[in-house]
Amino acid sequence: MYSHNFFKRLLSSLIIGGQAINFIFKGKISKNDLFDQLMESGPGSLLIVLITGIAAGTVFNIQVASQLTSMGVSSEIGGLLAVGMAREMAPLLTATLMTGKVATAYAAQLGTMKVTEQIEAITMLRTEPVQYLVVPRLLSMVIMSPIQCLLFLSVALWSGQIWSTIFYKVPPIVFWTSVRSGNVSLTSTDLTSMLIKSVVFGLLIAIIACGYGLTTKGGPKEVGTSTTGAVVMTLVTVSLMDVFLTQILFG
Repeated sequence: MYSHNFFKRLLSSLIIGGQAINFIFKGKISKNDLFDQLMESGPGSLLIVLITGIAAGTVFNIQVASQLTSMGVSSEIGGLLAVGMAREMAPLLTATLMTGKVATAYAAQLGTMKVTEQIEAITMLRTEPVQYLVVPRLLSMVIMSPIQCLLFLSVALWSGQIWSTIFYKVPPIVFWTSVRSGNVSLTSTDLTSMLIKSVVFGLLIAIIACGYGLTTKGGPKEVGTSTTGAVVMTLVTVSLMDVFLTQILFG
């Protein structure tokens, strides 16, 4: 019974997402609502992305740079950090952070509107709920996810460079040369793949969070259940999609 409901809500979310995408292609977008959602998914999530990016660059040094230094290949630290972050860690960690910060807000907001019959009121005013509520949220996540991902990568690289210099005496010029032109270096393909992943993850986060919010049934207690379900489903879906995209982009 639980698994049936699990997949039923996922399917409903995908249908709602399809409707939202259709409205976007038709140009039915409220600029004021879009700006509000951009502020929530962008600057509203900035601090947590910065902190996690710094932590990711630092942890890399603790786990990997010490081993590379002991092997006498400290000149490759920058390239390995850049490639690892761009291909996998930056898009996946950014998606996880956005799920915790933004997806919970979307699911809770729309779930509350659903159980308090605000959605019905919007419909009675001859306004399409998906166009009014889902479109700006979905579009803001598609726009802000790659921007947040680029910010995460930049902060992680700078953190990695600073700690490599402090802990392992790697000159900054050596670190950044490795990033650009080392044996393992960051390429335009890596950056393109990172942005593709981040856009797809942002799309999934918005679709599932909004879908779970709009399909909430019952009283206020169910809002929490929907929010939790949206987070779990988003994390599972993003993880599976990451495997698929990695195989397609790097397989």
